[in-house]
Amino acid sequence: MGTHRTSLPGVGVQYDYTTESGQHISVVVHHDGRRFLGFYEKDDPDSCVLSVPLTTTEATGLAHLIDAAPIDAVRTEGIDLVTEHIPLGARSPYGGRLLGDTRARTRTGASIVAVLRTHSAHPSPGPDFRLAIGDTLVVVGTREGVDTLSEIIAEG
Repeated sequence: MGTHRTSLPGVGVQYDYTTESGQHISVVVHHDGRRFLGFYEKDDPDSCVLSVPLTTTEATGLAHLIDAAPIDAVRTEGIDLVTEHIPLGARSPYGGRLLGDTRARTRTGASIVAVLRTHSAHPSPGPDFRLAIGDTLVVVGTREGVDTLSEIIAEG
C-alpha cells in the first residue's frame, strides 16, 4: 500500500496509489485543474483499463465521500490555490535540515503551513524548525508552486 507522485512535464502530476490488495489506481491532475481517475489491471500495473475524467466539483465530491474532514477544512473552489501534503522521503536532501534551508516561499511562492509527524503536528513552523525523514509537509500555494516545491523537497 502506498502513494507515488510523478511529475508529468507540460501536463501536471500523476498520483499512483496501490491498495493493500494490490489494486493500482491513479489520479492525473493537469495544470489547468482537470483530473482523470485511472484503474489498472492487477497483474499489469501499466495497463489502464478505465480512465474517468472528473470536473473539479466531481473530484471534490468524490474526495468528500472518501474522507470529509480535509475537504471541510479548506475550501479553494474558484481560486488558484491548492493545499497538499508532501512527504519528506528518505531521498530528500532536507531530512535533518532546517525548514528555512528549503527557501520554499522564496523559490516557489508556496508556504509550508504545518509539519505532521507520526504522533504530533507542528502548525506554522518557523525557519528554525528541524525537518526529519518521514515528516509530511502541509503546503498551500498555486498548483505550479506546490508542484515545484514537491520536486524541490524530493530532489533538492
